[in-house]
Amino acid sequence: MKENYFVHESSYVDEGAEIGEGTKIWHFCHIMPGARIGKNCTLGQNVNVGSRAEIGDGVKIQNNVSVYDDVIIEDDVFCGPSCVFTNVMNPRAFVERKNEYRKTLVKRGASIGANATIVCGVTVGEYALIGAGSVVTKDVPAYALVYGNPARVRGKVDKDGCNLPDLNMLGNGHV
Repeated sequence: MKENYFVHESSYVDEGAEIGEGTKIWHFCHIMPGARIGKNCTLGQNVNVGSRAEIGDGVKIQNNVSVYDDVIIEDDVFCGPSCVFTNVMNPRAFVERKNEYRKTLVKRGASIGANATIVCGVTVGEYALIGAGSVVTKDVPAYALVYGNPARVRGKVDKDGCNLPDLNMLGNGHV
């Protein structure tokens, strides 16, 4: 049976991974068994997708991103180059904590800027926009513009990612 998606010859897709029609997986990627990737996605160079990761339809993941176990990315999300997801709050090389992974959810249409870090256990709301280099430590409201370390709500964006006036609607706390 011919696959209805593209995988560059330098990439590995393990048996048991599910990949949707029209998806493109570029150079040096590794898709683990059990990973689920939707239709019409693009995975740039050096992307790793864990066995319990879920990626929706129309997602764009730029170079050097690891989507670890228990990270769920809904439809139409953008993950900028080298953005980071974590899955354990207090990692140690000598302590096994796979049973402590925390679910991270990135909701439909959200965008994560280059080099941003999303700490495990948070939810990034629909169509939220996370600035490059931000460190997200708490849930991000839908349509929020957040940036900084720690990331804070700085404004509101529309579905297309354009700034909207009205900071009062979202507050200005750490996220």
